[in-house]
Amino acid sequence: MLTRRLALALPAVLAAPSLRAQGGAIRIIVPFPPGGSNDIIARQLAETLREPLGQPVVVENRGGAGGNVGADAVAKAAPDGTTLLLTAPGPLAINEHLFRTMPYNPARDFAPVALIASVPIVLMVHPQVAARSVAELIALARQQPGRIAFGSSGNGSTNHLAGELLKTMAGIDIIHVPYRGAAPAMTDLVGGQIQMMFDNMPAALPQVRDGRVRGLAVAGARRAAALPELPTVAESGLPGFDAEAWFGLVAPAATQPAVLARLEQAIARVLADPALRGSFAQAGAEPGDRFGAAFGAFIIAERAKWGGVVQASGARAD
Repeated sequence: MLTRRLALALPAVLAAPSLRAQGGAIRIIVPFPPGGSNDIIARQLAETLREPLGQPVVVENRGGAGGNVGADAVAKAAPDGTTLLLTAPGPLAINEHLFRTMPYNPARDFAPVALIASVPIVLMVHPQVAARSVAELIALARQQPGRIAFGSSGNGSTNHLAGELLKTMAGIDIIHVPYRGAAPAMTDLVGGQIQMMFDNMPAALPQVRDGRVRGLAVAGARRAAALPELPTVAESGLPGFDAEAWFGLVAPAATQPAVLARLEQAIARVLADPALRGSFAQAGAEPGDRFGAAFGAFIIAERAKWGGVVQASGARAD
């Protein structure tokens, strides 16, 4: 559904020049390595955007510093609509609470385009870990303080903070091991180098279904349709536990309103397409429904929410 702002801007959109003429193919920067949930969502979106935009759309992975490297590249890119950031919450809503200094200002340097998808977070352990429920995992951690390691896609990621929230609410001592993306962390979980991990559904689902890892629970407020047999962490003994990931698209702040509206129109169209919705559903993701200012307000609320989690947990970037 188009937002009111998008509908009002439509005449200008139709008269706007092609983004191709302003710089060639559109680049969607993913600020994490290939293979993780952010990358999966970005590539599904890029493939479907080619037709409504009438030009190539490519994904470029530029990881580092919890997503700050890729986000900074977009913040400083030409504001012509050809360089966009598709990211998990970290670079837009979390990292400013973790890092002493930031190379960009997340509240000032981006124009919100659209919420692309939201996904559940899954708590998993290596199959050799002697825990088949959240309660058993907590009991094991209490018996072995400081010996259970949990991986994440990096400091400040939602899967990192989900682990910190578990530590705080359960009163356990588990060790955080940050990686340069979710994919290498998952590789080490499957290999047994780490014992547990919270990860987003698109990347976690095939590993759980194939038995390479054992799913214990989902971290959100409700069970996930893709893994309905898994309880929530909240119903497993930690009432109030709630962590969910999302992926949003932003442009450099000075991008013209007509260009932003053209992007919103194209994204609204593909997010309503049954084929993309089916692909998202298979990965355990739900298409977003916020555009422009509404997505901007959502980011502000998320910034306040995750800032509180960071402060309560004492988490800090290295």
